[in-house]
Amino acid sequence: SATSVMYNLNGVKNNLHLTGPVIADIFLGKVTNWNDSRIKQINPGVALPDKEITPVYRSDSSGTSFNFTSYLNTVSKQWKSQIGNGTTVNWPKGVGARGSSGVAGVVSRTEGAIGYVDVAYALKNHLKFAAVQNRSKQWARPGLVGIQAASLADRKFSSTNALSIVNPPPGKKFRKAYPICTYTYIILRTTSPQASLLKPFVTWALTTGQADGRPLIFQPIPKIVKNKGLATLKKVHS
Repeated sequence: SATSVMYNLNGVKNNLHLTGPVIADIFLGKVTNWNDSRIKQINPGVALPDKEITPVYRSDSSGTSFNFTSYLNTVSKQWKSQIGNGTTVNWPKGVGARGSSGVAGVVSRTEGAIGYVDVAYALKNHLKFAAVQNRSKQWARPGLVGIQAASLADRKFSSTNALSIVNPPPGKKFRKAYPICTYTYIILRTTSPQASLLKPFVTWALTTGQADGRPLIFQPIPKIVKNKGLATLKKVHS
């Protein structure tokens, strides 16, 4: 899925251009106004208001925060050295809210706010979200096309089956890649008294169930990832 960078600015178009370093500096408290010269420079012809920026972040532990802060680590040396990445971090500036619905709610009620949520929440709440510049210097959007292109970035599984598709490298196949994407993981015990019920469900989720994700802007996983998941699932037993 993709983590969108949503914002609330009356009179400003959807898909405002933002770069990684600018997003990092907004959440670091270094870029504080929407008509900052750095934002204006990458949005020629857009009338940006003299409005204070209010960053909004997840106050609870969150995989979305992990994805977002992992991205900020790749685009800002200051963020990486001072804040780092995790399911929760010490945010230097802004307003915290619990859950994706909480973040979306605060952004929707706060003129000038900016926050991060799974793109499905931004769409559900009719919030505008940024087109973020990727490493191929293209303005990418957090949709199915951008997620699919990002999924090509890493095919080397860690010992825990983790893959990172954050901020893919420049190149032709990554031109449409949205840089703030992540896989969703299922964590299972290898021994479970419910294995006979659990394994068919997870098999469905890895196979037939993938098609149900598209309406929620979840791109079906690549074949190599599906096969790895099915092979790992064989380790689960009663």
